Amino acid sequence: MGIEKLKSRFEVEVRWRAFPLHPETPEEGITLEELFAGRDISVPAVLRRLRKVAGELGLPWGDRVKTFNSRRAQELGKWVEEMEKGDEFHDAVFRAYFLEGRNIAKREVLIDLAGSVGLAEEEADDVLKSRRFRAAVDEDWRLSREWGVTAVPTFLLNGERLVGAQPDGVLEEFVRKHHVPEIKG
Repeated sequence: MGIEKLKSRFEVEVRWRAFPLHPETPEEGITLEELFAGRDISVPAVLRRLRKVAGELGLPWGDRVKTFNSRRAQELGKWVEEMEKGDEFHDAVFRAYFLEGRNIAKREVLIDLAGSVGLAEEEADDVLKSRRFRAAVDEDWRLSREWGVTAVPTFLLNGERLVGAQPDGVLEEFVRKHHVPEIKG
């Protein structure tokens, strides 16, 4: 079903919230092996499982070897949402990061992604330089801690949560179970 289909069938409002996913990651990124060092985790096994799940859900997945800091992308995302291009931008960031392995901490990458969804690159650069959406992201991070969010994606609806990328049927059942009216007509 996906989010767009869900929005077309049910009276739901989708609000993106920033989440502090490895906020200590430096701008140049770190390898996945470095990220999980000292833990009993097999990075190749985790990647195989994630690729399998992504395939089952019809999500694109590449051969990413590094993780990058997403803070700047989150701040720019708040501006892009105000410009009513949030869904397109978040999709572009997802593809750049998970499919293409691009460094979404880099200003030039983010400016390019904003341009790819039809926004002025000069304005995107100004937003990044000014950090004017820093407080909005800080507030989202605070809310994510308050709400007990520990992973992305997490779907919250009427105080209930569903964690992880989900098949269409699971998302639809979650929405139905929490009494969201279906759109008639």
